[in-house]
Amino acid sequence: MQIIKIAVTLRDVAPKVARTLEVPADIPLDRLHQTLQAAFGWQSAHLYQFCIGEPYQWEAERWVMPDYLESAQDLPADKTTLIQALGKAGDAGLTYLYDFGDDWNHDIHAAPQAAADPDKTYPRLTEIAGHCPPEDVGGPPGYEMFVEAMADTKHPEHKEFKAWHGGPFNPAKPDEKTLTANVAKLAKRWAKKRTTS
Repeated sequence: MQIIKIAVTLRDVAPKVARTLEVPADIPLDRLHQTLQAAFGWQSAHLYQFCIGEPYQWEAERWVMPDYLESAQDLPADKTTLIQALGKAGDAGLTYLYDFGDDWNHDIHAAPQAAADPDKTYPRLTEIAGHCPPEDVGGPPGYEMFVEAMADTKHPEHKEFKAWHGGPFNPAKPDEKTLTANVAKLAKRWAKKRTTS
């Protein structure tokens, strides 16, 4: 098996939120979506797409959930692998867009393919930076306001945000153990399916 190391960075947020993963080169994009959800800490509550270059360039091909093919440019995410998408994207690169309301854009930078370690299961989460924003916080502007309010107990919206979130929030301290374990669970489940099919 060949793997690809990808560095995935969430745009327009501070502090930086990024993940580095090693994934099979032939991972279908719908499984890559599941992997990114687990690695970042998203809840998979919204639509997504992988697109060539910038999102919302309607003439460019993009890969979406099979139930949401709406135009000639929409391709099913479960029928295309990461290496195929990277080949089509070329120098324009790939962007992962999650939640078409909040518009969480993630830049994907991929290293060349390499041989997998036979003693490891993939995908693997190898580096973690920053806590993922909560779902439905209002995109980057809403998240900026949320972080500001949560950091200041005298902020007029501190109590409301804390109650909405269900407790304190530290944008620089992700739950690394849980995120790593969630990606490992996917790897274990998919590896089992490969060996039994």
